[in-house]
Amino acid sequence: MGGGESVPRRVTFEADENDNITVVKGIRLSENVIERMKEPSSPGGKTPKKLGSSSHTSIGGVGVNEEELKKRIAEELAFEQARREAEAQKRLKQNPPSVQDEVAKALDRERAASSEHLARAVLRERASAEEERMKSQLLAKQLQEKEKELKKHETYYKEQLNRLEERSSQFYKVTTEQYEKAVNEVKSRFK
Repeated sequence: MGGGESVPRRVTFEADENDNITVVKGIRLSENVIERMKEPSSPGGKTPKKLGSSSHTSIGGVGVNEEELKKRIAEELAFEQARREAEAQKRLKQNPPSVQDEVAKALDRERAASSEHLARAVLRERASAEEERMKSQLLAKQLQEKEKELKKHETYYKEQLNRLEERSSQFYKVTTEQYEKAVNEVKSRFK
């Protein structure tokens, strides 16, 4: 396709947000290659080949071995990952005071949150104790009122009892007098 001139092309990779390489610049891949790259690899580590597919792909008119391309891509990925890890290690070594500052700030926030939580718990406990005190005062007042009311009832019932006893004694007296009178009348008739 491309004649005898093969021009080496520079291949660049870009990373997406998740540090997964997704963009390959400078290479034109056929649909077969893209589909095979999407397929999960088999236990042997190689992707299963479809019938009729070749192991070479045309990239910009130049034949490229797919296995070689995959190896290069894997090497580039590994290199990029190693570079990122080295940068992260370097940043950690350069900025240990900031990490300590972050830890100190986190501890301060945690202390503030726990002291606030403790203060709220103390206020809740005080409010609960005050509520219990008010409740007990109210109940004591209600109890005193109930005792006064019971004393009034007791006095009233004693008075009623005294009146009933007095009436009963008067009724007894009248009845006894009437009985004696009736007995005397009966005696006087039969004499």
